Order: sequence, then structure tokens, then C-alpha cells
Amino acid sequence: MKAGDFDGLFTAGSDPAVWAGHPAKERYKPEIFRQYFDAQMASKSTLVFIERETGKLIGCSRYYVAPDQPQAVAIGFTFLNNAYWGGTTNFEIKRLMLDHAFESVDDVWFHIDPTNIRSQKATAKLGAVHAYDAVLDISGSPVNWMCFRLTRHAWANVRSAHRR
Repeated sequence: MKAGDFDGLFTAGSDPAVWAGHPAKERYKPEIFRQYFDAQMASKSTLVFIERETGKLIGCSRYYVAPDQPQAVAIGFTFLNNAYWGGTTNFEIKRLMLDHAFESVDDVWFHIDPTNIRSQKATAKLGAVHAYDAVLDISGSPVNWMCFRLTRHAWANVRSAHRR
């Protein structure tokens, strides 16, 4: 991610439906998206998603160390333009991120808003299981999160099934 990605990412996230399941439901507004973008830039670990055919930015995600699982890696702060929901895009993005993460850790965690059913289902398709709920300060204030754990073994099984 670089500073020049703001306009493309804002365009990708400008539909209110993109943020309906996220804790900050008004990120489609420029001033609120700016705060999100600046935080992702500051993390220095955000990856942008680019549509191959057009070069258009369609979303982003990042790795982070979660306060409840400091020995593992977490993936989050993800959004994907809703034109890419329901297909293979999210799986392919997460495949790249997870394959990289599992080179150095045994578990990957996902922290999901309890109202974000779409993300819960997408994360379960990756092989992650709901381990527990916790109040955590991941993005600036303590809120309730559903904590999903994906083991290296479970991911290997999902990857194997997708190769067939």
C-alpha cells in the first residue's frame, strides 16, 4: 500500500454495502475512510488487491499481531469491493496471504464483528473455526470480537480440496 492508493481504494469502498458488516459502518464517507486509510498506511503491513485485467484497486487487507494471540499472526482490516463478492476473489487473496503466513506460524487468527455474518461464513470456508469471543482493542477502542482460529493443518486440507 502506498499513499497514492487512496483514491482507488476509496472508490472501491465507496458503496455503503461494503461496510455494512464492519464495526465502522460509515467508512464509505471520505473523512471516515481517510482515518481507516491512514491507519492502514501506518501499519506498514497492508496489501492492496488489484484486478489483473483493469489494474483497478478492489480492496485491501493486512497482517497484524492480535493482543490475545501475540505468538500467532492475524489477518484483518479487510475489505473487498462488493462487485467481487461471492466468487473466487476472496479465496485467492486469502490463499496468498495464508500460504505466506503459514511459512512462519502454526495458527492464523481472524477477529470478526459479531454482526458480520458474511465475513464469518467466508472465514469458515477457509477452514477457520470460532474459538471464542473477546473484548479486544484491535482498532482503537475495546469492542467485542468473534475470534476464529485457522490451523496450518486445517488450511492444508482446504487447499488440497481446492486443487481437485
